Amino acid sequence: MAQTPLADVAPADGQRRVAAIDIGTNSIHLLIASIDPALHSFNVVLAEKSTTRLGDRDPETGALSPESIERAFLTLRHCRDLALSNGVEQIVTAATSAVREAPNGREFLQALDDQLGLAVDLVSGPEEARLIYLGVLSGFPFGEAPHYILDIGGGSTELILADGRGEARALTSTRIGAVRLQREFCQVDPLPASRRAFLEAYIQGSLDPAVAQVKGQLKAGETPVLVGTSGTAMALAALAAAEDPKPTLKLNGYRLSRTRVDQLVARLVALSPEQRKALPPINDRRAEIIVPGALILQTAMAMLGATELVVCDRALREGLIVDWMLRNGLLADRFAFQSTIRQRTVRHLARTHAVDAVRADRVAAHALALYDQTRGLLHDDRGEGRQLLWAAAQLHTCGKQINIAAYHKHTWYLIRHGELLGYTEAEHLMVAAIARYHRRGLPKKRHESWQVIEGRENRQTVSSMALLLRLAAALDRRPAAVVAGLEVEAEGSRSAGTTGLTVRLLPTVAAGETPADLSLERWSLRSCAPAVLEASDLRLRVPEP
Repeated sequence: MAQTPLADVAPADGQRRVAAIDIGTNSIHLLIASIDPALHSFNVVLAEKSTTRLGDRDPETGALSPESIERAFLTLRHCRDLALSNGVEQIVTAATSAVREAPNGREFLQALDDQLGLAVDLVSGPEEARLIYLGVLSGFPFGEAPHYILDIGGGSTELILADGRGEARALTSTRIGAVRLQREFCQVDPLPASRRAFLEAYIQGSLDPAVAQVKGQLKAGETPVLVGTSGTAMALAALAAAEDPKPTLKLNGYRLSRTRVDQLVARLVALSPEQRKALPPINDRRAEIIVPGALILQTAMAMLGATELVVCDRALREGLIVDWMLRNGLLADRFAFQSTIRQRTVRHLARTHAVDAVRADRVAAHALALYDQTRGLLHDDRGEGRQLLWAAAQLHTCGKQINIAAYHKHTWYLIRHGELLGYTEAEHLMVAAIARYHRRGLPKKRHESWQVIEGRENRQTVSSMALLLRLAAALDRRPAAVVAGLEVEAEGSRSAGTTGLTVRLLPTVAAGETPADLSLERWSLRSCAPAVLEASDLRLRVPEP
């Protein structure tokens, strides 16, 4: 991968900063990432996009036009200067479809090197697909199911089959894209019915080899999840989310049924360019090319037999960062990177808000011990809540840097509006609410943090996990680790109508010293008894040693 070396930069916080530039057919994207060598992860410091339309090539020769080259140079100079001002140690740059197909593409890249000092890698279609896969791996949990990844660009469409446990099973690139089809097939807008039918047939014929290739790599009985990345998918998701009665703060993980996609496409095709531009979630440039992009998406869903689309906001530019980390020894295994998405993103957010990691780990350990020992007493969770409890325990004090007195409320806001990769929107809200209700009052209908939790089961999970976190946090009264463990014992049975709960604390014992005095921790735990009784009808007892 082409890299522009800069001055050796060693940030005081131990982080390493790298910039990635994606020179696409429709837009140029800049991403500046802060890489944590200890956590083997990164977070996005700055992301910018400029519509340069390199795909508006000369209709006779296919060459990049002087106007688009000028727009690209202005944008790339801005990107370079932004990257330098942010102290990056490397700028990794890749050019895709428009540049690799243009007769003067290599001349354009040489000029960038000569005039701006930017070394640009001209990536092939399969390499573009590989980088997209790396980007999706960095922020989207694959679980056990195989996934189709569909990236509709300005000049090409990449279709990938992967399961997150090894190399991609299939990496394909097809020469159809939103800008290319707009230029070649959409001179009349709105599209007449006959022209639309012709375009759909063309898209289907173009996608046929790629669809056959990915389907051919499926194993018997597998039903892949379809993931959509980049502009078209994000624009459709934004349009659907804007009309969704349930508020959505992030589009990553947003789900669109095939029926909803069909409805959106039918609506967009019928609108004039001016009417599409009037839709708040779609900017003017996207409005010009969204119809052919949406038709590619709709046709691909039908050909793949997909009933739902899940949107991922990571793609090629994040893949450039992951690839740089792999090349520089900051990731030993990209697939281990995938398996720890949740843990890494939680620890990143905790570090961002100056959470004491040692104490957070202790509280998390106590919370999980309580979870394991109180199944059937304080909760009936089937396992899903355990990871949410761990995440909330790691983050429950992040609001202290704003206001110590009401830090639980600020914690909710910071988690709610922070980035938690690998979690669905519902899970993200639940983590924030569990942390919110670990102290002070129990959930109330008027609370926004409670209103946004949908479904009786999700609310029950929040209530029970928050109660466990309340007990675990009560044991974290001082910086020193004085509680070695705990033992929970049920008194009576629920069927008998009266149930009590005894929690015995086990003190740490240093070699040659007397056991730690846990009177403070017992007192703190007993103060939770009213909340335990109100939430679960259990009487909490904390006996003396």
